[in-house]
Amino acid sequence: MISFYLVWVVCYFVLLRLLAQKWPENQVVRANEEMRLTVTLLIPFRNERGNAPTLIEEIQKIKQPDLEIILIDDQSEDDSFLFLAEKLKHDGKVKVLRSSGIGKKAALEFGVENAQGELIVCSDADCRFPKDWIQQMCVPFMQPEVQLVAGPVISLDGRTFFQRFQQIEWSSILLLTQFFFVKKRPLMCSGANLAYRKSAFLQVGGFDQNRQFLSGDDEFLLKKIVGKFGASSCVYLPFTSVLVRTAPQSDLFSLLNQRIRWSGKWNAHRDWTHLVSALLSFLVQVGWIMSVALLPLGGVGVLVFLLVWSGKIRAEKRALGKVVANFDCKCSSLDFIKTGFLHPFYVCAVALGSLRGNFTWKGRTN
Repeated sequence: MISFYLVWVVCYFVLLRLLAQKWPENQVVRANEEMRLTVTLLIPFRNERGNAPTLIEEIQKIKQPDLEIILIDDQSEDDSFLFLAEKLKHDGKVKVLRSSGIGKKAALEFGVENAQGELIVCSDADCRFPKDWIQQMCVPFMQPEVQLVAGPVISLDGRTFFQRFQQIEWSSILLLTQFFFVKKRPLMCSGANLAYRKSAFLQVGGFDQNRQFLSGDDEFLLKKIVGKFGASSCVYLPFTSVLVRTAPQSDLFSLLNQRIRWSGKWNAHRDWTHLVSALLSFLVQVGWIMSVALLPLGGVGVLVFLLVWSGKIRAEKRALGKVVANFDCKCSSLDFIKTGFLHPFYVCAVALGSLRGNFTWKGRTN
């Protein structure tokens, strides 16, 4: 067992180093010519009255000529729709519409139907955007073969350890996303920072065949576009200039519920990569937890246990620290130590919850 865990931690260190090497040093998107394609920003919302004033500020600061913005109400039970419609009624570039269907996918499809833009950019109502965000997201579409562009998302704030824990977890998602895009096996992306050609969306049938899932508008669409146009048609931009920041979850229950919702569709993907990656992630975390079996082996076992966990945390700090530093998140060494010990239990809780498949979202239950 001692030999196993010594090899284990070395392999983990090498793996994270390989992942980190795929994270680019250059954090600038460069454009050589002016974008001539028309753009529509779609933001579906449901029960977002608390975020509505900030949402208005965020969309009004975006710099993009002739930008069309459509806010789509997904059957809100509060006064989100009335508030936004009233506040934005004199803004000619913004439309506030009510979806005729139920669910985020229906809202997005309704938005696409009403969009005039050749490019669709999507985000969420609780997000914060760079002022040049849309302009930068559109740069890859200068290449006619590009059909979809994904960008990074990370949570806001960092005043508490719980908030910084979420930022470190987000950084692991971003690192994996970049790695699989580079390897031409796009695995995931976030609907809070996503752009695609309207024509591509229509050609793949939108969200047909997966509308029954409360989440997954991003990953299902990614896989359909890859299947239709090939992996080279999808681009990931891991850059600060296109970073979208989202509100952190307020408590552990909310965080687990959100992550269970995200991962609960693991068996709906028709790609073995999803299943294998999910299974490997779970088994790796179980492996870390099972390392407590080293402790009864005496002094050598205790020493190896400490060495293994020190190696784990050091590897994570080097790899994930590169991501959080790029995005100006202030995570200390102590944050990585505490996250390193807690994260395996957290991942196992999400995995077990995903097997049960029970979660709530915006007042809806799966």
